[in-house]
Amino acid sequence: MFFPATEESPAMFENKFIDGFSRVPWYMVPITFVPVVVANFWYGLHQGVAILPSIGLFAAGLFVWTFAEYWLHRELFHWVPNFSWGKRFHFLMHGVHHDYVNDKMRLVMPPAAAAALAVIFFAIYWTLMGVYAFPFFSGKVLGYIGYDMTHYYVHHGKVKGTWFKKLRAHHMNHHHNKDGRKYGVSNTLWDHVFRTY
Repeated sequence: MFFPATEESPAMFENKFIDGFSRVPWYMVPITFVPVVVANFWYGLHQGVAILPSIGLFAAGLFVWTFAEYWLHRELFHWVPNFSWGKRFHFLMHGVHHDYVNDKMRLVMPPAAAAALAVIFFAIYWTLMGVYAFPFFSGKVLGYIGYDMTHYYVHHGKVKGTWFKKLRAHHMNHHHNKDGRKYGVSNTLWDHVFRTY
């Protein structure tokens, strides 16, 4: 899909064609990845992983995602490499979201980039776990979908419910205070564990 620059979503790249693909509507995440969740869970069952272990591995994948979300946000997305192009790298990776916090089209990762990372992580899980990687990966991908949907909702939704209101306040504090805290987006568990709450 191609989405042109707007006042709310300014150009990141000089090439308009490339720039158009830097914008992604929120609904592309579930369209792209819900089938991945279902297919991986089903395929694990089809390959002989019993239902109870599949459910346990699925839950483990969800839990591992919560840590991955925190760690990636804290260590990778806020990393500014000490290279000549380090600031540009950071801006493209995550800085654009902080500079243009109301940009609805640059809130979720482009599916091609997310899919490339997913393939790499699945290969690691397959190497370590064999067929048990399927239900585990299914849970982890569902965690990713939940993260991106929660992130979009706390920025642009009409937030209802105490839990979501607390998540929004937590995340907005991350955006507006420069104290290097509050990295959790879909949950605050690891902020409590690592004292960045």
